[in-house]
Formats: sequence, C-alpha cells, structure tokens
Amino acid sequence: MKFALLASGSKGNCCLIKHNDTKLVIDCGSTRKYLKACFERLQYDHLSSDAILITHTHTDHVSQMKMFQSIDTYATQDIATDHLHAIRPFESFDIKDFHITVLPMSHDCEGTVGYVIECENEKMVYVTDTGYIKKEVKDYIRDADYYVFESNHDIEMLMQTSRPVYVKQRIINDYGHLCNEDSANILSEVISEETTKEIVLAHISQEGNTRDMALRTLQQTFDKKQIHREHMRLYSADQFSIYVSGNGGKKE
Repeated sequence: MKFALLASGSKGNCCLIKHNDTKLVIDCGSTRKYLKACFERLQYDHLSSDAILITHTHTDHVSQMKMFQSIDTYATQDIATDHLHAIRPFESFDIKDFHITVLPMSHDCEGTVGYVIECENEKMVYVTDTGYIKKEVKDYIRDADYYVFESNHDIEMLMQTSRPVYVKQRIINDYGHLCNEDSANILSEVISEETTKEIVLAHISQEGNTRDMALRTLQQTFDKKQIHREHMRLYSADQFSIYVSGNGGKKE
C-alpha cells in the first residue's frame, strides 16, 4: 500500500491511496488549481480513481467534488454527485483490493467519519476532524501499519491567537479537533512497535500550532511511555506540500 497526502488542514484536504491497480481518494478540498497541479506532479489521473471516500461535508473536504463527478463516491451525507453510495458508521465494504471500515468521529458536522483501509497484510487508519476518539473506535484503529492522524492544535498557542472566543471553544470541545497531547496519547495507546511503519500528523492548525510542536509532542509522549520508534517514520504534514509514503519525505 502506498499513499500520498496532497493537502491537510483548514484550507483543504486530499489523500491518494494505491495498491496494485486499485486507487482511492479521500476527500477533495483545496482549490482546483492546486489539486490539478498535485495530480500532475504525481502523474496521477484522478479520473482513473476507483472511488472517492468523503469524511464529511465541510468545504475544506469537498470543495472540488465537480472534479470527481463521474467517480463512485462514498459518504454518509447527500453530496453533489451522480454516483453516491450511502455508508454508515461501522459498516465495511470492499473496493477491489481494499477492505474499508467506516468509523464514527465526533465533529460539528453530522455524519463525520474516518476510515480503516486494509489490503493483503497492511492496514491504514485515516482520522481527522474529531474532538475525541470514542472507546469503541479504538479497537478498530489498533496495530495499523500507517496512520494519518489529526494533531490540530496546541491549546496554549490556540488560546493566544486573535480568534474569537467562540471559535476557540468550538475547536477545543468534544465536537472540534484533537489537540497535540490528546492525539499523541491516543496514538501511544493504539500503535504497535512491531507493526506500525509510518505516522503522519494531519490537519495541523496554521495559527494554533506548528508542525515542529505537534511532532515534538508525539516524540516526547512516545519517549515518556517507552515506546520504541526507531523503525517508525514520524512526520507532520504541511497544508500545501505533498507527502509521499514509503520514502519518508515530501515531494515538492
């Protein structure tokens, strides 16, 4: 399994996942110009995708649905497409090589979900936009090979921003976003020292966080809990750069 994170954050989200000739897209936020440029850099024909999975209907996740109008679309809510497949939390289904499980998230958009994507002997967890992880969800996300996992904000840094109080409260409540500490603690519970190869911290706030701070919090939490991470690739995603799995680096 290979994946490429094209955009991650409040200005857009999109991820490509591939195994053999099976190709999935998760979300299609950002601008048309930016996504087209990413596809060109990766030499990826987005119209050859087998399906697009939608996490929720906030604009930063679905703004470019027109680009995928002809592609099978899986979502919990009605969305502007001619090929909608309605899905529900904890439902599982197959798309060619991939076995996909839908996970309920806690966010201020009805029907927000994450995904577990499995093929052959590998497992990927994709979780963004949630205020917390429900207990019953944790069993589904244990022992994955790959994690794309929200680490949205540092609480102290967020509180020092000029954002209105109601916005700050929205972000930190149970229907908002995971802070660095909560993200790191959850990951330390569910990852496997033997299995986990790669963790990409996602949906990092550009005002209430830094990529270095999110990554450092994860590293310090792993060290505190004596989790050996020498063989894991740890990375914090940027809003506007391509991260390609397997090579441990960005593709500008």
